[in-house]
Amino acid sequence: MPRKRDYKREYEQYHGRPAQIRQRASRNRARALMIRKHGKAALTNHDVDHRDGNPHNNDPRNLQITTKKYNRSKQ
Repeated sequence: MPRKRDYKREYEQYHGRPAQIRQRASRNRARALMIRKHGKAALTNHDVDHRDGNPHNNDPRNLQITTKKYNRSKQ
């Protein structure tokens, strides 16, 4: 039987770190920018991709709407 995830511990050790909070906030800003530009319906079941791979570069020319499968397979 798989062990239950300890979400509180996971947040404290990883997601709660200042660097992770900044990266998440930057990704959220990018999504908000694209929603304002294209509308919420355009992003349904899609992700916002940073073309240069830098989540802090929210220049509109660096952002594109992609499928979740494509964006999450890029590494």
